[in-house]
Amino acid sequence: MSNGTEDVAQVSSVQAAEAAHVISTDVDLQIAGEDDEEMTPLNNAVRSFPFDAVKDLSSKEVCMRCIFRLFGVQVPDFSLSQPAILRNFLGEQTDSIKQLEDTEPKSCSICLGVLQFAYCNDKERSVKKESANDLAVTIADLVKKEGYQIDSFLLEVSLPPIISENENMAWLYVKNKYGSELWFQERSLSNRIYAKEALKSALANPLETLLFCRMSSVSSFRIRLTYTHAKATKTVQNFVERNESCTENGLDSVKDGSVSTSEANTITQRSSDGLLDNNSSEVYGLPLEKVNEPCRLECLFNRTPIYFGGRYLKYSRNVSQTRWIIDDERMGEASIEEIIAGNILPMCRGDNYKFHAAGREDIDVRMLGSGRPFLVEIQNACQVPSELFVKEIETKINNLENRLIRVKNLKVVGSEGWTLMREGESEKQKQYTALVWISRPLQDEDLQSISSIKEMQILQRTPIRVLHRRSPLDREKIIHWINIEKIAGSSQYFLLHLCTQAGTYIKEFVHGDLGRTNPSIGSILGCRAEILQLDVTEVKMDCFLDE
Repeated sequence: MSNGTEDVAQVSSVQAAEAAHVISTDVDLQIAGEDDEEMTPLNNAVRSFPFDAVKDLSSKEVCMRCIFRLFGVQVPDFSLSQPAILRNFLGEQTDSIKQLEDTEPKSCSICLGVLQFAYCNDKERSVKKESANDLAVTIADLVKKEGYQIDSFLLEVSLPPIISENENMAWLYVKNKYGSELWFQERSLSNRIYAKEALKSALANPLETLLFCRMSSVSSFRIRLTYTHAKATKTVQNFVERNESCTENGLDSVKDGSVSTSEANTITQRSSDGLLDNNSSEVYGLPLEKVNEPCRLECLFNRTPIYFGGRYLKYSRNVSQTRWIIDDERMGEASIEEIIAGNILPMCRGDNYKFHAAGREDIDVRMLGSGRPFLVEIQNACQVPSELFVKEIETKINNLENRLIRVKNLKVVGSEGWTLMREGESEKQKQYTALVWISRPLQDEDLQSISSIKEMQILQRTPIRVLHRRSPLDREKIIHWINIEKIAGSSQYFLLHLCTQAGTYIKEFVHGDLGRTNPSIGSILGCRAEILQLDVTEVKMDCFLDE
């Protein structure tokens, strides 16, 4: 589900506004406290930096947060205002503070404005937030507008790969100019904080406060911030065009200026590695190319699929398992997936669904007994189902006016439900009852010969009726047992009860399919046999049974 990042002038949720006020109050208190746990290491760190180096980088269109993180210092968000940082750094050197305040770039040449909390929204309008707290308020408001019910979240950030290359170039510039100085020799490239981690760290606490839940690496709900920039795309494209080995590396498909994310990352990593290995003075010249506008930001919200498991019974002989359309004409009056998943989806407020079942019956075959196991996968659900909520869904389906189907044992299951279904499918047995007609009267010896069948192996070629959609194969299947039940007043009609291996074509086992199934009921009885009606009476699997 995609969400625009239009600048929200006023937070629509009262709770979000109150939370933002709490954050703001906390910020003021933290800045005022001289003994704050986070400010103390920050003060110690910045005092080890020479003012000349900071001033130099600042004059090269590098923002304060990028200057600090290049040397491994994570700046707390409450101290991110330029005057606050500079007062911590320079004490009362008012003139020096004024100098640096005047050099704060409109859009940082390294992070392209990302760590200045500037971006272009979905209407291509530039937006500048004062702090990470303000950006978090906008994100949280969008989450709440979509109506997501969450108890935790995972924050993901995607940045233009050119930012990493900019970082390397800035580091090499500082190394070349200040490498002989003691303060630089005490630091290493491995200590730097990458832009992605810096942004996530700045947003984590305010988002937790605004969304009233914790950030977790195993959360099912994901907030993904995707930053893109025209400069980054152009730079990567230029690199492709001048890279003589691009064809050998599978990058010769770039023709219209579009480069995939994976290709861009590969290209930029190769370029960055080359920079770090190259000691030529030509590679670490600053300033970088001036950035006139910030990145475009797209905010995406997504929840991992929710699985509903259960069993269904089908009472109609005119309902397919899945939606069946031929030449724009619906086959049957309804489908199992539309009845079940079509009722679950709106109650979960998801994007779409996928329906999975342990096998299938033909449209004219009923599913009785304990029912057939199924899974409904709801993608990107806003509503998290409770036990009572699931029971309401089951009741709603079972109370539909037409009563074509019934659902049993509906419950929310993890992804392991899929494993249970697949494991059981290969070993399951199925029981059937069929109404059969034969071309001669049924004899007593027929009852004995049929009922004596146990674990009989048959060979089935792909049935003629499904050859248009199934591969022509020979399949060996097992008939575990068969019984015949006479119908009073009829000598040529009877009920055939049988248990077979999963995947057996029952209709073909009765009439023989012009010899493609052997043996068959017709060949065993030595006469013509036709199946008139068929019911699945049991699917023997352990999943989603009554507890």
